[in-house]
Amino acid sequence: MKLPIKKILLYGGLVLLGIVVIFLVCKIMLNLGSLATGLRGVLSSLRAILLGAVMAYLLYPLTRFAEQYLLYHNVKKKTARGLSTAFATLVLLAVLALFIAVIVPELLQNLPELIRSLPGMIQRSFDQLSAFLESHGQDAGMLIDISNRITTTFTNWLQDDPLSTLMDLVTRMVDVARSLLNFAIGIIVMVYLLMSRDQFVGQGKKLLFALVKKRSTCDTILRHLRAINQIFSGFVSGKLLDSLIIGILCSIVLSILNIPYTMLISVIVGITNIIPVFGPFFGAIPSALLLLLTDPGKCLVFIIFIIILQQVDGNIIGPKILGDSTGLSAFWVLFALLLFNHLMGFWGMLLGVPLFASFYYLLREFINARLRKKNLPVATTEYIHIMGIDDNGTVSYADPQVINFRPLIRGEDSLLAQLRQWLAHPTLRKKSIPPQENPQDHEDSPDDPT
Repeated sequence: MKLPIKKILLYGGLVLLGIVVIFLVCKIMLNLGSLATGLRGVLSSLRAILLGAVMAYLLYPLTRFAEQYLLYHNVKKKTARGLSTAFATLVLLAVLALFIAVIVPELLQNLPELIRSLPGMIQRSFDQLSAFLESHGQDAGMLIDISNRITTTFTNWLQDDPLSTLMDLVTRMVDVARSLLNFAIGIIVMVYLLMSRDQFVGQGKKLLFALVKKRSTCDTILRHLRAINQIFSGFVSGKLLDSLIIGILCSIVLSILNIPYTMLISVIVGITNIIPVFGPFFGAIPSALLLLLTDPGKCLVFIIFIIILQQVDGNIIGPKILGDSTGLSAFWVLFALLLFNHLMGFWGMLLGVPLFASFYYLLREFINARLRKKNLPVATTEYIHIMGIDDNGTVSYADPQVINFRPLIRGEDSLLAQLRQWLAHPTLRKKSIPPQENPQDHEDSPDDPT
């Protein structure tokens, strides 16, 4: 049987394509290090674009509000778009300028003094602890040795080779210059994305409707994308606002309490508060250690204040700002933080909760859709006491197990009444045995018919 030339060419092309795919897979598997290096290089070159996209995403609500306000006052759409974008850009630059004007002088004033006095503070703390141990008859030789090693290492680091210090300074200056350049390019990208956001959204939807065959599938995808966008925007913007409020409250109260390094500690607490659950600990622990070396009394006051502040944030400020933006319980928030911290490190702790919330939302929608097709209930509470579902769709429920408790003190059936009865009649503890009949008495009985 002869094969047509078209089938021969088709089979030959498939075999050739398979060989090329296998070759590429083997080449990738044998050069994973080079591939990772190449991906890092691509991401590094696109860092400015990614930064601009993130800033545009964060400033989009403010831009949209300003644009709608201008349109309400009969401003032309193109003019409103430009003015709203310029307003959002000015707000971003003003926040950065305020941060630099307030924080940087405080850091420049406190950090050099802190670095110079840190070895002495460590030495004094170890000396006090050693004296305390020796006064109670304990050996403090190990603490003294550890203190000397830490002080020597830190002093050697401060008095390092001037040439290496100069080279390190030059490297850091180059990194700072590169970061400033990326930020400037990111601002330009942000402005372009905000000005042309309608065009990008239209291109994305156009591509979706061109690739997907069913229109109902496109509608479903768009609906899910809107929900995921709401999860991300609500969580990220709400968490940033919450952290800003916490940082301002912390700086005000610490200034009133006359806590040293007020601005430095407030910045640490505010920035680390962006991380859910673990963020307050990440900010409080180093700050408390710094105050412990400086003034132990102030350290205790700071710890008490941080506990109160975090309770206020977790129970009042946070729920008012964030609400139920993620739809996750406390267990799944903790699970997402641990999982994405292992997968993505620091960025996983920042973005792990909205990422897992998006996955959780999609999985929940998939499961609910499958249940609706089977005419089954969707609410989770309906499945708590279900025993089974037959082929006809009839649901059988099990009665919840109930423990019958007795009153402790009052009532005739209480445990105290039973105890009194047991003490008054000890013979009731034994099981009553019915008396056995005596055969002889049975024979002597006059009623015996025999």
